[in-house]
Amino acid sequence: MPAEWERHRATWMAWPHHEPDWPGKLGPIPWVYAEIARVLAGHERVEILCPNAGVMEGARAGLEAHGVRRDHLRLHVVPTDRVWLRDSAPTGVLDEHGEVVLVNWAFNGWAKYDNWQRDAQVGAAIAHFTGLRREEPVRPDTGARVVLEGGGIEVNGQGLMLVTEEWLLSDVQVRNPGFTREDYERVFAAWLGVRQTIWLGEGCVGDDTHGHIDDVARFVSADTVVLAVEADPLDENHARSMDNVRRLEAAGRDPRVGPLRVARLPFPRPVIMNGERLPASYANFYIANGVVLVPTFNDPNDRVALNTLAELMPSHTVVGIHAVDLVWGLGTIHCLTQQEPHKEH
Repeated sequence: MPAEWERHRATWMAWPHHEPDWPGKLGPIPWVYAEIARVLAGHERVEILCPNAGVMEGARAGLEAHGVRRDHLRLHVVPTDRVWLRDSAPTGVLDEHGEVVLVNWAFNGWAKYDNWQRDAQVGAAIAHFTGLRREEPVRPDTGARVVLEGGGIEVNGQGLMLVTEEWLLSDVQVRNPGFTREDYERVFAAWLGVRQTIWLGEGCVGDDTHGHIDDVARFVSADTVVLAVEADPLDENHARSMDNVRRLEAAGRDPRVGPLRVARLPFPRPVIMNGERLPASYANFYIANGVVLVPTFNDPNDRVALNTLAELMPSHTVVGIHAVDLVWGLGTIHCLTQQEPHKEH
């Protein structure tokens, strides 16, 4: 699996339409999506799934209103339950010939929701539109398909991978009953080319997926990880993040991993809606061709996060995207995008 900063052919998204994902706040969300598409289309192709022709017509009008580059944009009618393509869309990898293959994990609504059957068909739709080969990993013990989501997977493109124990090894929202740490590592090695998995502890407070890595720790180069760290000892994220600091520091002393640089990102202030703490995190950024889109939260730490990422990725333009409304859907920019790698020549 290539690192996210390696060249993409396109970014895949799905147009928002499911009101219960943003209760009482769906109205502004399409405009946030249009702005994300505008920034991305300045750098690479954007492919957008729409649940029906009516939604497609509205999406097209919104995208035009935002001045999105038409020559980098395609819309497709594909029914979806939700729009979090990071998790429902397949993972793009390169085979031994440098050709792109879609690794299509089984999707079951994060082992939490009942309405996921349309999302489970997204991989087949993307394979249809791209003509790419699609593979479905299965468990060696039962022959059942392996359930995973892209938001839980973070790689450096050179054989290292970050995941959390909360996501895969706890007894909450169990994706693959009976699977052990070693079973997962074998799947990662076989399908993603991973030689060493670094297990962090927990994700961030409020994470509906129960521990996805993309809210807490991300590679920005082969040997640099940015880690969301909460400095306030009274905040629930503090103990979790300090445990992850210790785990990453220990991994960097492991000769199988090699030296790791750990750069810290702050968390924004707690974002609360109707008494519920939302998973607001700057780590949910998305790296596209020459640009990084970073969620912002009307917080003084917005500037710190943007400057930190700009210093770590000097060859990329860093763009903040207002995400206070977006995170009410329990995800932000990385969650709603999925990259399609460019094939190697």
